[in-house]
Amino acid sequence: MKVYLAGGAVRDLLLGRPIHDRDYLVMDATREEFRRAFPQAREVGRTFPVFLVDNIEFSFPRADSLDEELKARDLTVNAQLLDEHGEVIFHPQGFDDLEARILRPASSHSLADDPLRVLRAARFSAQLPDFTAHQELIEAMRAVGRCGGLAAVSADRVVPELRKALESPRPGNFLRLLAEADCLLPWFPEFEKGRTIPAGPLPYHHSDVLAHTCRVMDDLAGDPVAVWMGLTHDLGKILTPRERLPRHYGHDLAGVPLAEGAALRLRMPNEYKNAGMKAARWHMTAARYGQLRPGTRVDLLMDLHLSGTLTPLFELVRADHGEQYGDRARKELAAILPVRLAPEDRNHGAESGEKLRMLRAQVLRGGPPAGDGFDKYSTTD
Repeated sequence: MKVYLAGGAVRDLLLGRPIHDRDYLVMDATREEFRRAFPQAREVGRTFPVFLVDNIEFSFPRADSLDEELKARDLTVNAQLLDEHGEVIFHPQGFDDLEARILRPASSHSLADDPLRVLRAARFSAQLPDFTAHQELIEAMRAVGRCGGLAAVSADRVVPELRKALESPRPGNFLRLLAEADCLLPWFPEFEKGRTIPAGPLPYHHSDVLAHTCRVMDDLAGDPVAVWMGLTHDLGKILTPRERLPRHYGHDLAGVPLAEGAALRLRMPNEYKNAGMKAARWHMTAARYGQLRPGTRVDLLMDLHLSGTLTPLFELVRADHGEQYGDRARKELAAILPVRLAPEDRNHGAESGEKLRMLRAQVLRGGPPAGDGFDKYSTTD
């Protein structure tokens, strides 16, 4: 039995990058021989044998030779093997493509063999921003999109690729490459529409909704939740009637159900679904934070606080509008959180809620309220 380190781990080793995931290729062994060598192994493969050993994947070959096995992989830069003696076995174009920083299909049929690889290629474009998609890759992606192959991929397989893209150093490349290859459908239909819609009027915007979204995503790299908020914040713009373009009045509220729908379609966790909806709802309001009335600031701060999205929302505002309100918002939130109603004003439903809102708004005006029945309140429990 021969065991080779395979795929992205070898690529990253050759590039001098940290290795996060290790996958292995098992050659010259049967299932029974592998199980005897690794009694704790759990078989998970469906179309060909794949075993998990301590959460590390060991795959059996999909082809009859090492050369064909490498060509059966997704991209040439991921089609290398490292044996136990430190010898690297390269895909015929693997070494040259690694040196030239090129993303290219490992064979003419590698993407068609598994359409998910279209999304994987887009994810690698986000993870490896110094690599360029070769025209062969773009054409292969486009061919899969034309034949409807992407519609056959399950959402459960799509979401891990998207999550990794959101965590990457240049997440906007994920959508950029899908758009260049005409592969935004069926998973990202909002941005297929957004390719032809101006992001806004001059001099504030000089691009379409898709390009603007990608730029904002890149600016938020490092916080995947914030990147998702960047992806969803302007979805409402695709609903703007043509006669109103390039302005997008009301796109923030219009975008809330679209942000929710995108998260549900892509099977994103609830944390992301809620964050995307808050991004659509509040990004325009928060961009005017310095001009907001105290009551509106209270509403904004409390909603973001309760949803755990205050910091990424104001990071989105910085990336989207260039406004730096995050520190002020956090300080003002800290000032209003301790405010409590007097005991006799509690437990009166909406009336109590409105009194508490007014008390907190008064704090933002510069001091505690006086008179009108609101002069009794506490800043502690």
